[in-house]
Amino acid sequence: MGLLGIFVGLGLLVLFAFRGWSVLLLAPFAALVAALFGGEPLLANLTQIFMANAAGFLAQFFPIFLLGAVFGKLMDDSGAVTSVAGFMAQRLGERRVILAVVLAGAMVTYGGVSLFVAFFVIVPMARSLFRAVSIPRRLIPAAIVLGTSTFTMSALPGTPSIQNAIPMPFFGTTPFAAPGLGIIASLIMLVTGLWWLGRAEAKARRAGEGYGDGDAEGATERAAADELVRERATTAREFDPAELQHGQRSHAPSPIVSALVPLIVVVAVNLAMSLVVLPRLDVGYLAEPRFGSTSLAAVAGVWSVAVALAAAILTTIVLNWPRLPALRQTMDAGANASVLPALSVASLVGFGAVVAALPAFTGVRDWVLAIEGGPLVSLAVATNILAALTGSASGGLTIALDALGPTYVELASRTGIDLALMHRVAVIGSGTLDILPHNGAVVSLLAICGLTHRDSYFDIVMVGIVTSLLALVVVIVLGSALGSF
Repeated sequence: MGLLGIFVGLGLLVLFAFRGWSVLLLAPFAALVAALFGGEPLLANLTQIFMANAAGFLAQFFPIFLLGAVFGKLMDDSGAVTSVAGFMAQRLGERRVILAVVLAGAMVTYGGVSLFVAFFVIVPMARSLFRAVSIPRRLIPAAIVLGTSTFTMSALPGTPSIQNAIPMPFFGTTPFAAPGLGIIASLIMLVTGLWWLGRAEAKARRAGEGYGDGDAEGATERAAADELVRERATTAREFDPAELQHGQRSHAPSPIVSALVPLIVVVAVNLAMSLVVLPRLDVGYLAEPRFGSTSLAAVAGVWSVAVALAAAILTTIVLNWPRLPALRQTMDAGANASVLPALSVASLVGFGAVVAALPAFTGVRDWVLAIEGGPLVSLAVATNILAALTGSASGGLTIALDALGPTYVELASRTGIDLALMHRVAVIGSGTLDILPHNGAVVSLLAICGLTHRDSYFDIVMVGIVTSLLALVVVIVLGSALGSF
């Protein structure tokens, strides 16, 4: 009955989340259903396991949610994201429109701008560019997914995404874990994704397809106010799209230098903190009980990303002060935008903790660890499955590592696998099958574009899932043969 309870609880969570119910309600309910089937005490599971683990997730990662959302909102309201997108379009011209959209998304998300901020800025630009050169608008979502939700989320070394931050406390790694393998994976995703989009564009031109009819110009505004989109979006990424309407946007785009420097600051400060500053600090005080009796390895990754985002926030304010007429409102909106996504993912973590604590979960864990191919393959399978079921890369990844992280650390020590390699495999694995039809980012992007799954989802699969799976296989093969590099 315990194993049945796990599947029933997970099924209820997935079914009703897809229908737009809040994960804040669904996750504890589904956790209690699983505990009930397993004959476990309900209130103890709710208060001592669910809430304790949800709170633990917030204690570790809320600073990244908060600072990332504030930075994204500042970049949006100052016109910096618009400036970067326009710069890429101008430089690459009409002959390379798809590349311009992909690289614009990649630049802003690798620089720390929240995914949904990028969506709402890049989609109108992509519409204009695609219409001008008669590329089918059904390819817009795939181009944006390739630039914002693949290699800059999971593979490119130093990315400040929450997905790249989650494994750091478990494995004692940095945002730059396995940089060589990350770069190879990024190139695979980017090159194969661009090849597919180029192929799709050429095929459409041969068929005389053109841009398409019925362009939903008001779709972006409707999506921002759509409660169903909001509920799905907040479990997928770290920004509440409802807050995009608050604050005050600059009427003029930021100068390109003022727009690019904050993005560079994120990467540079992150690198300096990870490899130079923190390793030289005397942090013996972390072993004291008042600081949780922890170590630098457990907190360094989060500290690096948090300081990098804080530095970028200050840089954005200084360089774009004249274009931030309502600074308090903008920062308030950014801070508010972090709360619902953080609580939603924390609730998924609480659900996973209750499931992992059930006696029946031992059988699931043993099955995962027994998958042929070794620890790297089983870790990839675990993160893929959980991200697919929850529709959330961050939620699925945290559930997997909460339940199996210590086991994989032990396996890595026993088999000589570098934990940096474990980190990179886990993150790339979480960013593959999370892009299924019920994923909040996919649903939101299609709504913003005024398109449907039937219009665009196949191309999203090809550039978002197939390319990531290919990169994951290559990383596992190279990592198994050559180790982490």
